[in-house]
Amino acid sequence: MIDIERYLQAGTRENTRRSYQAAIEHFEVSWGGFLPATSDSVARYLVAHADKLSLNTLKLRLAALAQWHLSQGFPDPTKAPVVRQVLKGIRALHPAREKQAAPLPLQHLEQAIGWLDGEAGNASARGDTPALLRCRRDAALLLIGFWRGFRSDELCRLDVERIQAVAGVGMEIYLPRSKGDRDFLGTTCRAPALKRLCPVQAYLEWIELAGLVQGPVFRQLDRWGNLGEDGLNPNSLIALLRQILRRAGVPGESYSSHSLRRGFATWAAANGWDLKSLMGYVGWKDVKSAMRYIDPTLSFGGLAVRPALENDARALPKLPELP
Repeated sequence: MIDIERYLQAGTRENTRRSYQAAIEHFEVSWGGFLPATSDSVARYLVAHADKLSLNTLKLRLAALAQWHLSQGFPDPTKAPVVRQVLKGIRALHPAREKQAAPLPLQHLEQAIGWLDGEAGNASARGDTPALLRCRRDAALLLIGFWRGFRSDELCRLDVERIQAVAGVGMEIYLPRSKGDRDFLGTTCRAPALKRLCPVQAYLEWIELAGLVQGPVFRQLDRWGNLGEDGLNPNSLIALLRQILRRAGVPGESYSSHSLRRGFATWAAANGWDLKSLMGYVGWKDVKSAMRYIDPTLSFGGLAVRPALENDARALPKLPELP
């Protein structure tokens, strides 16, 4: 029975499991609801939090309640017409624009990498190995995150043994699991070597300097330059990115780790990538998901003061479309 439970848990992503558990605790403990729930109690729960929680959060709470009832063999009260109607009413009475991370423009990425390269040169000259390690790690993190459009958890779960990289050619990265891979089939991602801002060269420089042959690619570094055994926590990437940008002279308050993903999508759309190629490269399964990240290119016949998308792509080769 213990083995069955272990495999059942493995079939649900850890983040999803934690979120669902927190949602059930909120329904039972914080609000005082009873399980199994009725459709009326679920509707009252939604109403009680309509002006306090976002619509997406309420949908997550409903998904958690639905999963609990189905797993316990009870009818799902969240599918009742009254619950659906209440949710529709909340959407009408509490409209809210979905918050999105600002896309990181190419020129800001270039500014950050230029600063990191300068700091790495200074650290090397004075024999400051911890500072040099940090600069090389951060440069690889930014460039791989941008050019592959990885999510923060995907970046933090990259393993050296699952990456093949050849200088001047490209890199192949295997992800055993990702958000869009609901059946845990694994995904192989590729990126070419670039003439500048190259993720392949940055990765090779980092793992050579750090002496990494297996385990997480991106790890914590203490003040003495000692590498941790575990990968970085995805929740730490926002602070890390903003710190790098701020030191490079870029206002970073509007950026998050998702800004790398949005930044690449915006750059690719501005440089002629068709939607199908972009979806395949980044890993979106449906058009609706993709369009959340892409700012539309609108033409005003030359009357606009500035183009709708201004990600400076000077001298940067376009990435090849997927076959």
